[in-house]
Amino acid sequence: MIKNWLTYKRALLLLLILAALAIPARALLLGKAVATLSPQRQDLRESVISSGRLITPTRVELGSELVGRVVEVAVEEGERVGAGQVLARLRDDEQRAVLDQARRGVEEAQARVAQLHEVARPVAEQGLLQARANLAQAEAEYGRIKTLAEAGFYNQSRLDEALRALEGARAARESAVAQARGNRPDGVESRLAEARLAQARAALDVAEAKQANTVIRAPVAGVVVKKRVERGDVVTLGKRLFDLATDGESRIVLQIDEKNLGRLRVGQAASVLADAYPGQPFAAEIFHIAPAVDPEKGSVEVKLRVKAPPAFVKPDMTVSVEIQVGARSAALILAAAAVRDATTAQPWVMLIESGRAARRPVKLGLRGSGVVEVSAGLNGGEAVIPLAAPVVVGDKVRSVQ
Repeated sequence: MIKNWLTYKRALLLLLILAALAIPARALLLGKAVATLSPQRQDLRESVISSGRLITPTRVELGSELVGRVVEVAVEEGERVGAGQVLARLRDDEQRAVLDQARRGVEEAQARVAQLHEVARPVAEQGLLQARANLAQAEAEYGRIKTLAEAGFYNQSRLDEALRALEGARAARESAVAQARGNRPDGVESRLAEARLAQARAALDVAEAKQANTVIRAPVAGVVVKKRVERGDVVTLGKRLFDLATDGESRIVLQIDEKNLGRLRVGQAASVLADAYPGQPFAAEIFHIAPAVDPEKGSVEVKLRVKAPPAFVKPDMTVSVEIQVGARSAALILAAAAVRDATTAQPWVMLIESGRAARRPVKLGLRGSGVVEVSAGLNGGEAVIPLAAPVVVGDKVRSVQ
């Protein structure tokens, strides 16, 4: 019985040894089993991805043109405002008093012009008519007395008196003529009155401008980026109160690795995602590529234009940008993990040919996310060995899909 048991154990041990030797023998005969990859045809887009900040092309710095105390601040940072919207108000007691005085000055000047047109001018014309009549009467009287004096009826004293009356009438006539001329539309009095009216109106314009300057308004639509004032503050001339980022076209500035420079072109489209709004992409377009590379960073500055920024966009937002630099329909693509020396001038792949690992040069085209286009060297359907497989050229291998 014991002898049979020992014989059974020896037989079992022999079977185990033979089985263990059979596995490497099979591998030796059939080759190493390798999970291979096959190139496939599909549409491919090549993109350059980078991150940057969104800026506005114009920032307006708003200040006060008056010295005064702030009585109201109507907006907060980050608030969107329209053109003409009130941002803050200054105390305006003094300006309102000056404005009222200027308005009264205009009213007085207008009244003087009206008085010249409606009263002084007709009175002066009437006075001129009367002065002419008086002169005619004085001339007639002087002529009569002179004739009688020559005949001996009047003495020299009476003639001198008539002459003085005549000269007085002449002087009155000249004065009436000057007065009437001055009150005419082109006369001195009228011109002086019109000049005083223009001066009063100019003073009113200045007063109205100063009154308007007590209200700080947004000159254009935009977003309040910085508020530098609070209610009760005393502001001085030129002090910055608000920074306003104007609405309209926004821009994105990127620093892109110089290795991608050859694939970038002005006019290329891009898709942008704000980190704060990951599910709401918006469009942008390259409009400027810096002519030089930053030697310290090894990068090139690229600027993109956002023609229609969405409402949630804020200045200085961090954004991720995907720039489409190429596209191909039905491209022959292969996983990037199967291409060797992909960044050199002589990329190649290891594939199975006649049961052995073989080297084959390839030419690469577009590059996508984790894949590359093989523009030459493969036809599709080949069994390509990935880089991670422990295989060298010449090994006997077999594909396991």
